[in-house]
Amino acid sequence: MSGHSKWATIRRSKAANDAKRGKLFTKVGHEIVVAVREGGPDPESNVSLRMALDKARKANMPKDNITRAIKRGTGELRDQGEIVEAYYEGYGPHGTAIMVKTVTDNRNRAVSEIRHVFSRYGGNLGSEGCVAWMFSQKGRIEIEPGAEDPEEIALIAIDSGAEDVEIGEELVEVYTEVADFKKVQDTLSEGYELANSELAWIPQSTTAPGEKETIQTMKLIEALEDLDDVQQVYSNLEISDDVVAKYEQQAA
Repeated sequence: MSGHSKWATIRRSKAANDAKRGKLFTKVGHEIVVAVREGGPDPESNVSLRMALDKARKANMPKDNITRAIKRGTGELRDQGEIVEAYYEGYGPHGTAIMVKTVTDNRNRAVSEIRHVFSRYGGNLGSEGCVAWMFSQKGRIEIEPGAEDPEEIALIAIDSGAEDVEIGEELVEVYTEVADFKKVQDTLSEGYELANSELAWIPQSTTAPGEKETIQTMKLIEALEDLDDVQQVYSNLEISDDVVAKYEQQAA
């Protein structure tokens, strides 16, 4: 299998630590605002809000923060600047395609910080559309099976309409068409705890540079993810298990 599953687990663990420092609260709060503004305050009919609220609960985000974010999304609170969603595209130090999803109240700050990180790690922030054509939007659902049978999870996912399932050592990744995402998400959430659930930009093909180059690109991606205005980073980087292990070793 590719090392994506293991790296996803590492990043979620890191996100949990970020939550303790309050960084994740800001990111999830912004996500809730945008979801409410675009789809309304009812999570039953607003899939994006439902996903954001799931993240908030898993991060133990205070209820007051959640309520404030919802009111800000509906326009009841206007005490701060407008929050907008924007995508930025660029290339890693060895040509890896990278898409950066931001949710921010200051686009000038967001693009300045993103450009700085790209430059610092040998990449380049590109123009709109320069790499988006290499990706397709899909639903992605991640489940840590634990004692459950991964094959059984995969069968249930496929029967409920999933397009593809990848079984790793620690993670089952389910991919769906956008139209089928909510149905598959609802089915799987009835029997399993979802580690992550999102509409993601999935590369149509991947690239696998050498070990040194892959680690350099992983550092760029992680630095982008650390920015307060960045919600998600998507790339076409293929990561082997051995490289993930070495990356962890270097970071220890």
